Amino acid sequence: MLEPLSQTIENISRKEGEVTSFLIYPLLFIVIYEVFMRYAFNAPTTWGFEATTFLYGLHYMFGFAYTDVQDGHVKVDIFTSLLSEKKQIFIKIFTNIVMFMPVMFCMTLWAFKFAYTSTMGLEVNSTSWAPPIWPIKILMGICFLFLFLQGVANLINDINALKQK
Repeated sequence: MLEPLSQTIENISRKEGEVTSFLIYPLLFIVIYEVFMRYAFNAPTTWGFEATTFLYGLHYMFGFAYTDVQDGHVKVDIFTSLLSEKKQIFIKIFTNIVMFMPVMFCMTLWAFKFAYTSTMGLEVNSTSWAPPIWPIKILMGICFLFLFLQGVANLINDINALKQK
């Protein structure tokens, strides 16, 4: 019944991961440019380090949901691997509901509250370059939302798997 919702969320997670993986190219360009300017002309930029920090941070955060849909997050399954598949699925459902969902809900909510405050004040970074950071904070909230939604899709998939056992 909820399988189409799960599939839609997973498709979104895959697509946003694939699209945002291209953030590596501007990141690479800026790093090469900064190194060239610093060592060839002894003229480092005021913005290079900060721009790479923002791009890498976004690249990393947009990878959360994509990594989850690919089942790529690190797991400590030394004890659960000894259990039956049905018990493993039950533990996944339990930890998703008790630990993952509440934490990701709060992280998403707080990130958007943080972004709202930043946006209302048109916050800029306190450096000599002083770029606006409110758009980065909005994107941070979106990344947590993607991860939360992927957790919902995982929960749906695990409940369906448990029903089939």
